[in-house]
Amino acid sequence: MKFFESQRHARGETRKLLLAFAFTLLVLLVAVNAALALAWGLTWAFWVPGELGFPRHFFAVNTGVTLLFVLGGWWVETSRLVDGGGVRLAEQMGARPAQASGDADERRFANIVDEMAIAAGMRRPMAMVVARDQGINAFATGWDESDAVVAVTRGALENLTREELQGLVAHEFSHIREGDTRLNMRLAGMVFGLEMLYRMGHHLFEPDTRDRRMVAALIGLAVMAAGWLGWVAGHALQAAVSRQREYLADARAVQWTRSRDGLGGVLRKVLSQERAGVVPRPVGSMLQHLLLVANETGSVAHWLDSHPTLDQRIRRIYGRSMGPLPLGRIEEGAAAQEPDGAQPPAAASPSASGWTLT
Repeated sequence: MKFFESQRHARGETRKLLLAFAFTLLVLLVAVNAALALAWGLTWAFWVPGELGFPRHFFAVNTGVTLLFVLGGWWVETSRLVDGGGVRLAEQMGARPAQASGDADERRFANIVDEMAIAAGMRRPMAMVVARDQGINAFATGWDESDAVVAVTRGALENLTREELQGLVAHEFSHIREGDTRLNMRLAGMVFGLEMLYRMGHHLFEPDTRDRRMVAALIGLAVMAAGWLGWVAGHALQAAVSRQREYLADARAVQWTRSRDGLGGVLRKVLSQERAGVVPRPVGSMLQHLLLVANETGSVAHWLDSHPTLDQRIRRIYGRSMGPLPLGRIEEGAAAQEPDGAQPPAAASPSASGWTLT
């Protein structure tokens, strides 16, 4: 894998998508003004025949109210996501602090987090575990390195070798280093703001208490249409940004660990779990972008998926398609039974077993 080239490509695509996000907001403002102008024209022609006239500051007010809803919704949702820092958000997703003193698997995970922090030159994030999830997964949260969290599932601890767990942790460290958690929470807030605009139009469109539709219903329908199109476009762009950041984190994990089989083995074992029908712990759609592997149920159009497919990610890592790996830590042999950091017993020498070189 050409990880530096892959990183440059992912960063370049992200910049293009963020510019497209800003352009979408501009188009939304034009669409809302056009829709309201059309709605006003229809109602004006119905009630006041003659030359069409718009109220004073009509377009300025429309633009201001639209920005108020979109940016206000962005601020409210972003504040909610970061309230209490990464630890609180991780706890909402079912994680608890890793018990390094009482569980060998969790001690191994905590040690790997320490090692990766040193290797990456980063502040050590809190290590947490989702104990009730048998699926192989992980996520990182936190507004910045000062309150960052790296969490893994119980399924990851039980099924991944040390090399694979290193690849998984390196992937999550990349999200923290590149500011992906902060970026994704901001984009989620912006999409929520676009959704609020749709809700405002829906409220105007609803009939009154006597089931009569007022003139405002036409305006509400226009706002609903513009808001819905803006929400779909924003959600698609958010998903596209998230997919590029996953590619970037995959490349960074291979760079830091110098091993394709680390993270590659993780993704191939996830393939095995999917085929085995392992049911992961459900996570809300607003938080899917935080996960190593999306686990949202139901079929969604590819351009709304928050992650590339497993096959796409595996192909980028190995340069070709690879099949699933068996679950468990079979290949670790006796080392899997040893406490983290301990060395397995030395193998017997050839002479001791009766073999000699001739």
